[in-house]
Amino acid sequence: MRHSRARRGAGVGHLIDRRTFLGACLAGLLAPAAGLAGAATASPQRRSGALAPELTRALEKSPFVYVSPLRSDGRESACHGEVWYGWLDGSVVLITSAESWKARSLDRGLERARLWVGDYGRWKRVVGRNEAFRSGPSFEARAAVAREEALLERLLEVYQRKYPEEIGRWRERFRSGFADGTRVLIRYAPAADERSPRT
Repeated sequence: MRHSRARRGAGVGHLIDRRTFLGACLAGLLAPAAGLAGAATASPQRRSGALAPELTRALEKSPFVYVSPLRSDGRESACHGEVWYGWLDGSVVLITSAESWKARSLDRGLERARLWVGDYGRWKRVVGRNEAFRSGPSFEARAAVAREEALLERLLEVYQRKYPEEIGRWRERFRSGFADGTRVLIRYAPAADERSPRT
């Protein structure tokens, strides 16, 4: 399968986006009437955990994210890897084997993860590891198992568009694995304090 390279630019993380500006203006107008003067300075992005616009655009276009669970002390796990995903409802959603390190890390209570966005090739090589993904934008997220069959079907629709040559071999495996518990659906929601890309 040919992979399109994620396009990266200088970014606009130093500029205020339209949503934040309008939200701050509205909060400023409403705060005196509600007696909430401090609300004018609260960023809607910070409250919702929304990501910077350029990172959101990358998540909408990229073929892969690279995922690493985080240990309880914040250090990255030794496990990394490029994975198929869908960007749904402001979260990265993927399906994986219940025996995968992504699922096992959740079983051990490791809910935090770091995700990099882009196509930097396979992480595992015959000799050594490909660490090129580290040059891409990243963010921290909270992982949780999702159990909604409707979410799986939405994810499979995304996979059909993103991976049309491969999904035919995997669609029913994903469905049957989800039904019998041998595969799990995981949602990675951006953490509230990770609003701009890290490079």
